[in-house]
Amino acid sequence: MFLMSISFASALIVDADYVTLYAGEEKTVKINVDNNEDFDMEDVSIQLSTFIELPGGTPISLPFTIIGSSEKDLDDLDEDDDDSASFKIKASTNIIPGDYQIPYEVKYTNVDEDEKEDKKGTFGIRVSAKTELDFGVEVRDNAIVGQEGRVSLEIINKGLGDIKSVSVQVFPQGFELLSKGKIFIGTVNSDDSDIATFDVIYQDANPTLSAKMTYKDFDNQEHTETINLKFKVYTREQALELGIIKKSNTGVYISVVVVLIVAWIIYRKIKKKRKNKRK
Repeated sequence: MFLMSISFASALIVDADYVTLYAGEEKTVKINVDNNEDFDMEDVSIQLSTFIELPGGTPISLPFTIIGSSEKDLDDLDEDDDDSASFKIKASTNIIPGDYQIPYEVKYTNVDEDEKEDKKGTFGIRVSAKTELDFGVEVRDNAIVGQEGRVSLEIINKGLGDIKSVSVQVFPQGFELLSKGKIFIGTVNSDDSDIATFDVIYQDANPTLSAKMTYKDFDNQEHTETINLKFKVYTREQALELGIIKKSNTGVYISVVVVLIVAWIIYRKIKKKRKNKRK
């Protein structure tokens, strides 16, 4: 068991488990009290608090709940004796991930002096954040086979903690890349999203956005996630039928202009011949 030493200010040593928990999670913390004083102790107890005092003395509540009693009695502690107590601590569901300090107070009676004394301090506890991601694909401009377009991968961070050093590398399936295939995004904050956009030429009506995303979670651990999202691209005939694009009338207009020009030329020649005959 990993023990984190809390304080060495006196010969009464208090050590606590260093635990990590998530929002809404409950964990047991074991606290050990070691009597290295040169006297015996009686009526020993330890109490946890979910309040801390600001420099001005104003108490503020910590986002934790002590399940059950917040105070536990220990055995009498002779010199070089020790005992421990366990507490169940639950983090609130809307807690902000990070490192917290939980206050404690050890009370005891100094047998030699027959006086009540106490020792106050804090121990650390870490609230981590589970990574919860979702993904979406968006096609920009007209998605038509044989034409250029833009495909975007949306990264949605639904977890309570930020993800960092995010990068996306795409592997084309049904399209050709015109832009670079790897994009660095950086940080995607909790309850936020970001996008990676790629310029492409569509080659197939049913392509797949296949990508590899790497990132670091709240605890700075590196992760890799593979993404495969199918999306729809239309043939030119389908796009015309659905009204996504309109049929070009340029050829018709050019034909009409050509016919008018030819007719005008013929008219001018006929008119010129008639004029010469009159002469």
